[in-house]
Formats: sequence, structure tokens, C-alpha cells
Amino acid sequence: LMAAYIGLDPNNDIEWVQESKPVEAFAKGKFDAYLFTPPETQQLRAKKIGHTILNTTVDRPWSQHFCCMTSAAADYVNKYPVATKRVLRAIVKGADLCASNPAWSAGQMVERGFVDSYEYALQTLSDTRYDVWRDYDAEASMRFYALRMQETGMIKSSPQQIIADGADWRFLDELKRELKS
Repeated sequence: LMAAYIGLDPNNDIEWVQESKPVEAFAKGKFDAYLFTPPETQQLRAKKIGHTILNTTVDRPWSQHFCCMTSAAADYVNKYPVATKRVLRAIVKGADLCASNPAWSAGQMVERGFVDSYEYALQTLSDTRYDVWRDYDAEASMRFYALRMQETGMIKSSPQQIIADGADWRFLDELKRELKS
């Protein structure tokens, strides 16, 4: 999507490769670019290998939208609305905790065995915008990505149709009201 957005044809302009150890392969020059995520980004930065082309947490227009959203099967949501809201509440409260106390959250991630490096965990939590779930407009983010996908020929449906068919903001809207900062 991002390549197509800047005018590249992902099918013809890019040679896609799969590597079991992408950090090592990138460091050896086996390919020119890669979509790295933490902790790979920190590992490369520590070794002074490569440079960032795009950082979706700071580079517009990507930084103005959610990078990720929660989804659930409509049947499940309709059958278990209380459970659905509880799960979403836990996720957004976790986001609040990561935003308000990244040092403690990073320590918990290491202590519970999710990551090895406290420094990398803290850097990731500090760089990620966990504080914006109340402010960003989830529907606008969905519209933004659907429009980019439509413009690049990845989908045929309009953003309005994608949102109408696949979005239910009830629980998020309720939690925004209930969990005011």
C-alpha cells in the first residue's frame, strides 16, 4: 500500500524476498529495504545499519491515523456484546497504562518474558502513540486506508461501503465516554 501510494507498482517495481533472519540479511546487503518493526528497528539502530525511510508514528499522512485496529467477527460481537466490550476495555486501558507509565510497562514485558531487552521495550513504548485512542477518529483512519487501497486498485469498494459493511463503533464510542482521561 505504501509503495503504491508513492507511485511504485508493488508487483513490477519491487523484487519481494523472504528471509528467515531479515536483520542479518539486511546488514549483509542481501536486499535494499525492509519493513522492520521493534525490536528489529532498535537492533539495527544500535549497530548503525541502514536508515529510516518512513516512520508511521511521525511521518504524515500516516502518523495522523491509527496504524492498527481491533477486529472481531460480527457473529461473535452480536452474540457476546458484554465480552466484546470487556476485551476492548482491557485493550484501551492497557494503551492508557503504556502511555502513562512506559517504564513500568516495559519492565512488565521483560519480567513476563514477552521481550528480552528492557531498553528496546521502553523505546518502543515511548515511540508508539498509545495516548491517541481517544483523540484519533477510527472511522477517518479506516476511510484513509480504504481510499488509498481504492486509489491503487487494491480494492473496488468505496471507503463508504467498506465502513458501512465492516465497522461498528458502538463499543469504542461508549468507552471513550466512560474512560475519559
